[in-house]
Amino acid sequence: MDDANRVEISGRLHALGALRYTPAGIPVVEFRLSHESERAEAGVLRKVNAEIDAIAFESLARLVAGAALNSGIRIEGFLAAKSRNSNKPVLHATRIEFIEGV
Repeated sequence: MDDANRVEISGRLHALGALRYTPAGIPVVEFRLSHESERAEAGVLRKVNAEIDAIAFESLARLVAGAALNSGIRIEGFLAAKSRNSNKPVLHATRIEFIEGV
């Protein structure tokens, strides 16, 4: 079984929740990334639009919490279920870079 679970995506910071803290005192912020690009599929270019729910912890949470909406952002991370009761995937950020021109 392949246990690969790595995501890299860029886009714009579309929505941003308030910085909060877990019961253990770890900073956390939930946010949404909007992505637009063109990708080749079956020999033709396809316009791709997606919104991805994401979450960041510790120093990355503080970094995102201070960002302006619509900022260009590149995220690396992994997908995990939102909660025990929801299998909806959420991108857990392990690296964040703010970029211009996205």
